[in-house]
Amino acid sequence: MKVLVLGNGGREHALAWKLSQAERVSQVFVAPGNGGTARNPHLKNIALSDVKALADFAEAEKIALTVVGPEAFLAAGVVDEFRARGLRIFGPTKAAAQLESSKAFAKDFMKRHAIPTAAYETFSDAAQAHAYVEAQGAPIVIKADGLAAGKGVVVAMTLAEAHEAIDWILEDNKLGVVHNQGGARVVIEEFMSGEEASFIVVCDGKNVVSLATSQDHKRLQDGDAGPNTGGMGAYSPAPVVTPNVHAKAMHEIIMPTIQGMAKDGIPFTGFLYAGLMIDDKGQPRTVEFNTRMGDPETQPIMMRLKSDLFELLMHATDGTLDQVELQWDRRVALGVVMAAEGYPLQPRKGDAISGLPADAADVMVFHAGTTEQDGKLLTSGGRVLCVTALGESVRTAQQLAYDTLTTIHFEGKQFRRDIGHRAVSRR
Repeated sequence: MKVLVLGNGGREHALAWKLSQAERVSQVFVAPGNGGTARNPHLKNIALSDVKALADFAEAEKIALTVVGPEAFLAAGVVDEFRARGLRIFGPTKAAAQLESSKAFAKDFMKRHAIPTAAYETFSDAAQAHAYVEAQGAPIVIKADGLAAGKGVVVAMTLAEAHEAIDWILEDNKLGVVHNQGGARVVIEEFMSGEEASFIVVCDGKNVVSLATSQDHKRLQDGDAGPNTGGMGAYSPAPVVTPNVHAKAMHEIIMPTIQGMAKDGIPFTGFLYAGLMIDDKGQPRTVEFNTRMGDPETQPIMMRLKSDLFELLMHATDGTLDQVELQWDRRVALGVVMAAEGYPLQPRKGDAISGLPADAADVMVFHAGTTEQDGKLLTSGGRVLCVTALGESVRTAQQLAYDTLTTIHFEGKQFRRDIGHRAVSRR
């Protein structure tokens, strides 16, 4: 059977790599893919990104399953188009994807269905937003209402940072946010303290299967300093998600969300990612929802998944997830992102990449911002690679990832040297 994966990042490389190992899969296409998927003999890039053209391709090639990677395809209604043509696709509809594409929609939904989250207000008027921040004080969280490729959130520790973020989002749009209808809006939330974790599940509209827990590092620099990014590394499992926290997240957040969406007439199918903030009492609250797998969390999660991903997603598109039980590698997987110079605001592109190791059973280099030109591999985005390793402990996975990373070179590369530090200190 043939499979199509939509997207060009590290998440899509990892999903396509895992799907290509499935017993019933003969060919995996990636649209548009990247330099890493181009180099894998089991994967084939196709230069398509238009929704209708992709549906045409799926019809012509008799694609058995299409898997959506990034949020932009979901917000563009790719699932609606494929389903209208009777094509099997895994992901939420455009209406259901509003849980991610509109922060205001998600917050209103959580409030309506009593799902634990931070207190908030939404503004389109900058003067009103500035006045609200002055009244609330700092620290405070400013979020763009729209898609911003993981960079639309500013955790303002001072009032000056909060005011600057409001101007950035509402007036200058320096973050390049794809705003929802009605123009620029900003969601301002109370600051939640605690430890963040990524809680990702597979949904068929009614049933849910949870994936391995994970934790990513959003800040650019060591010690969680510097600007927010799309993610500088991740590891799985996340020790902060204890069995008790896991049960609470399922009972208080995930299941009420799936049931609430169904009740609102927008059944949710696809990957649902709840960013959790877990306080010192082990109580989780929802930071935000994503309606797809996380990046870079996908890379360590796929390294640990022993079950057949294709069969899992076939069950999910058949509505039979209640028949599924997943098997996981008991080892720790840890991924370190190598980013381009100037990331996250102005990443440099076009630098030659050298020293890439061969794929191995316990270490993989997943590509994100890479492209092949005249036989050369070049940087083409902010996050370039994710070096992902398996180990018996966080420290051994860390050691292998960082040892592998030392051989890889491109001009201006930047990476954190402390991915997994929270898990090490917790143990």
